[in-house]
Amino acid sequence: MTGINWEDPFCGEGNNCFRIGTDSDGNAHIAVAGQEDAPLTDTREALRHLILEIKAGKADHLL
Repeated sequence: MTGINWEDPFCGEGNNCFRIGTDSDGNAHIAVAGQEDAPLTDTREALRHLILEIKAGKADHLL
């Protein structure tokens, strides 16, 4: 696997922290902070689509 460039963790108060990273092969990765050795991996376009859907309110029922 190509090296992953991880962003700083995104943390909610009292919740797990998540990290998003990208690699030079065009993949995007999401992992729980401290568990970066087992990320969810897909294309950057898939991550972009996920973020846009979340921002549009499609995951509000999970809050």
